[in-house]
Amino acid sequence: MIEGTILLVGCGKMGGALLDGWFKRGLNPVDIIIVEPAGRANIAACKRHPALTVLAKASDVPRDFRPDVVVFAVKPQTIDAMVGDYASFAREHPLFLSVIAGKTVAYFKSKLGASAAVVRAMPNTPAAVGKAISVLVAAPEVDAAQRKVCDVLMASVGQVNWTDSEAIMDAVTAVSGSGPAYVFLLAEVLAAAGERAGLAPELAHRLARVTVAGAGQMLDQLPEAPSTLRENVTSPGGTTAAALKVLMAEPGLAALMNEAVAAAARRSKELAG
Repeated sequence: MIEGTILLVGCGKMGGALLDGWFKRGLNPVDIIIVEPAGRANIAACKRHPALTVLAKASDVPRDFRPDVVVFAVKPQTIDAMVGDYASFAREHPLFLSVIAGKTVAYFKSKLGASAAVVRAMPNTPAAVGKAISVLVAAPEVDAAQRKVCDVLMASVGQVNWTDSEAIMDAVTAVSGSGPAYVFLLAEVLAAAGERAGLAPELAHRLARVTVAGAGQMLDQLPEAPSTLRENVTSPGGTTAAALKVLMAEPGLAALMNEAVAAAARRSKELAG
């Protein structure tokens, strides 16, 4: 059950996924205000919850609305222009929860005040189907009760993990934050390879999509390590072994993935400003 008042800043894909998750956990629509310049028409939940209040900017928030939590869910490239507009809310000592890639706890404290209670979270897009994994790190000002609030809010879209080291958040962003795109690319290129091997496009795409989804379910539900699952499906001298010989040759998939994750982590650091 989600209790208290929330100010949600940004209601795109991640903000919308969080919003849907919160409603499933019992959030009352009258207890949340959304700041979304794109307006109600771009928020799917508005059709299901007509009582939702959607405003265009921070200055439109009624003065008597005192959020327990302010959630930032906008693009990293847009937060600089707006974050200062929320410094006035810090006087009431709410929890500030950010799901923005790259932006550090120190960044928000510099904009909102040195005593601001800030939690930085890195979820990923499987939040849309309740299968996200989020890593959270908290400023020293965040108390145990506020940590529990974050647990409830982020658990509404998937698994939650805490870390005491913000230094790892760039790597978290590169692995799990960006990771779904790597998996989608795998399905994309696997389907394309199937077409080149002679499959009809519709069948190639269905085989790739369902295969990747099924393998993901195995990873989620079976206790074996990924390497063990790979070995279990690889018969010596068989077709899978022939394919893996190509994928695991030097430089191969491992080298490409190392390079990709390193590039994403570098970009995460750059977004910190």
